Amino acid sequence: MASKTVVIASTARTGLAKSFRGGFNKTHGAAMLGHTIQHAIERAGVHPSEVDDVIAGCGFGEGATGMNIARNAALWAGCPATTSGATINRFCSSGLQAVASAAMHVGSGAADVAIGCGVESISMVQPVVAKTTVVEKKLMGSYPALWMPMIETADIVAAKYGVSREDQDAYAVECQARTAAAQAAGFYDDEIVPMDTVMSVKDKETGEVSEVAYTVTKDECNRPGTTLASVEKLAPVRGDDDASATITAGNASQLSDGASSCVVMDGDLAAKRGTAPLGIFKGFAVGGCAPEEMGVGPVVAVPKLLAKAGLTVDDIDLWEINEAFAVVPLHAMRVLGVDPAKCNVNGGSIAIGHPFGMTGSRMVGHVLLEGQRRKAKHVVARPPASVPLLTRPDDEELPKDQNSNFDPFLNPRVEEIV
Repeated sequence: MASKTVVIASTARTGLAKSFRGGFNKTHGAAMLGHTIQHAIERAGVHPSEVDDVIAGCGFGEGATGMNIARNAALWAGCPATTSGATINRFCSSGLQAVASAAMHVGSGAADVAIGCGVESISMVQPVVAKTTVVEKKLMGSYPALWMPMIETADIVAAKYGVSREDQDAYAVECQARTAAAQAAGFYDDEIVPMDTVMSVKDKETGEVSEVAYTVTKDECNRPGTTLASVEKLAPVRGDDDASATITAGNASQLSDGASSCVVMDGDLAAKRGTAPLGIFKGFAVGGCAPEEMGVGPVVAVPKLLAKAGLTVDDIDLWEINEAFAVVPLHAMRVLGVDPAKCNVNGGSIAIGHPFGMTGSRMVGHVLLEGQRRKAKHVVARPPASVPLLTRPDDEELPKDQNSNFDPFLNPRVEEIV
């Protein structure tokens, strides 16, 4: 099957709510993800029956996000039983891998319309996962860091590559400020679809738990008034175990729940429909690293991506490098030579939170919309292990239909994902 032009037709996501204490603390993963699939389909102007496959990323696909959450969410969203679903796991890159897999599915000719999406319910799943982790003897002997907490890997990266506590704290404060400014300007509004939920609320004095109706309308985790002085007061989380530890609650992403979806289409079909896509998917790269250095993934994958695309770091107008911890984008920007003014321009996971399997899909949608606002040509979205690139295409890059009113410049919502 010949390779086709593949476009991202739409994106939709929930707001991000605090795990355990927020609006999604008892919302099933199929409901969260199904909500975003439904709205992404509506925004793309396709019928649910046209969706051939739904590919969902999930960091911990168990419990309330188990039982092939992709398929269940598709049915929740109103897709017919003829729509297939597959759930995949690349941990923090799961959502991005799902978008890339959907794009490759369409590009190969195996599907005309697919959905790449991601979901995480830390509230409902983490308490179960934490009690059931099982190690494997051989791997534990050769790669014990496979079971190392992510925060410990971040401390290792900071110490090994000389990323100071001071720089991490300063970065975190800037992230909070950028997020607050972006929220005030409405830069997240076009991607978020409000969702009605029922949440559990515990009375601090009596301990009584009640259920209340609630609507998640925005990202609820950020702290707009964060100051450097307040962040500097926080003790390292692993300070008792490691005197060199620098990761604190202030310079790391917080736990949150949410879902995100992107509709991926054959470019010819989009042109016939008059759909102005958000972006063109052009390629994809992944890169592995030592398990104890989880955060250095970007410096492995990005050069591979740029080499394939024939581009340099200076050709990229916007970067999204996931902020699981401040040390990750700081190290990546230094090694790759990325201009901080082009990276995470509207803040990131340190402020709004990081639902593991959802973040990659969210980043794709957000950087495309921000690229539209800034008229960016090339854009990169970068979770830990995999990376795509986005570009405003030239007129001849997108398929056209003579009877279509689509034009990438009259409808300038087009970036390119590699």
